[in-house]
Amino acid sequence: MRLRYEQWMTRYGRVYGSSREKEVRYQIFKDNAALVDSFNAAGDKPYKLGTNQFADLTNEEFKTTRCRFKGHMCSLQEESFRYENVSAVPTAMDWRKKGAVTPIKDQGQCGSCWAFSAVGAMEGITQLSTGKLISLSEQELVDCDTKGEDQGCGETNYPYTTADGSCSASKEGNPAATIKGYEDVPANNEVALMKAVSSQPISVAIDAGDSSFQLYESGIFTGECGTELDHGVTAVGYGESGGMKY
Repeated sequence: MRLRYEQWMTRYGRVYGSSREKEVRYQIFKDNAALVDSFNAAGDKPYKLGTNQFADLTNEEFKTTRCRFKGHMCSLQEESFRYENVSAVPTAMDWRKKGAVTPIKDQGQCGSCWAFSAVGAMEGITQLSTGKLISLSEQELVDCDTKGEDQGCGETNYPYTTADGSCSASKEGNPAATIKGYEDVPANNEVALMKAVSSQPISVAIDAGDSSFQLYESGIFTGECGTELDHGVTAVGYGESGGMKY
């Protein structure tokens, strides 16, 4: 297990401030690795766990640093749903293959998942509207979007720093995209969600606090999915694999 830990540290570039901290993290890693090995050995789920970049965090630490979306602060708009009358919904959709999704980004230990979730959806609709896939700035939302009204800078002009900062008016003066409004997908309506995702990438909130989500590696996730929404992500497609819909 020590060798596995050292190899894991090398893979993820992990460096600790002291030998004591390294030992504490090793014990956490060992517990998580045991969970991963036991789960995968059972082989009774359509997904696998792995000692990923979160393997030296307790589940509580993972939730504290990565799952800080406040679902109770969301307010649904009681307005019409623009995709309500969509009838020809394809059996599968993957906006990555259609060039409407930027490469995977990492929020780090900043609780800014909401910004990444929103930006992913905005990047998608901007590409569909203009034909240009532009990496927009999550940092600008973290720094500037305190009243729900903002324009979008590009990632190059306003790079991510994994921390709250002061809004840069000079950088905001050169918007890469402008969003004029938003709509909510009807709650608890999978048909409506499929209609929406078949039309564009969608910002969604999920319950990501379970250990199996923390250590997820591959496959169709069918683990615990509660109603305490604590993480923002972007839905970029759906389909079927091995007879299982996702």
